[in-house]
Amino acid sequence: MSPPSYPAALSAKHLAAQESNRYILGMKIYLDMCSLQRPLDTKTQVRVAMEAEAILSILALCASGYATLLASDALVFETAQNPHPIRKQYAFGVLAMATEFVLTDSHIEARARAFHAAGIKPLDALHLASAVAAQAEYLCTCDDRFLRRAQAIDTHPTQVVSPLALVAEITR
Repeated sequence: MSPPSYPAALSAKHLAAQESNRYILGMKIYLDMCSLQRPLDTKTQVRVAMEAEAILSILALCASGYATLLASDALVFETAQNPHPIRKQYAFGVLAMATEFVLTDSHIEARARAFHAAGIKPLDALHLASAVAAQAEYLCTCDDRFLRRAQAIDTHPTQVVSPLALVAEITR
């Protein structure tokens, strides 16, 4: 399976984004690894296909300057661990689009430990702590368990949302 063709996808999305001023300009978006990788998943389920298209639309908004894509040490670490060369290359390509990078520090580590104590898996907790530290408006995930648990705790100023919820929110 080859990665999606970004130039064609982005140019079409870019034109659509230029025609609308409904987007919240400058918002910061953090995509966790499962959402970042969603466009490469097999699209035999309607939900997966819709989430993949939503992620591509979000990336197009970021590429066109309507939103800020965040990357982090946690995302780089997780990408480096990926044994699938195409997925790894794709993820590093997306991370290269990020205009802000979150370095893990002691404050992020402490917040991640608190999130982990609240029932969130360690790497997910580190993603969430990174997003909060960067003051991201949204952390987007396709992981239902992570989504449920993160929505049950205080993650201010970051809202944890699904790709479909994020697209609905930023285009309303």
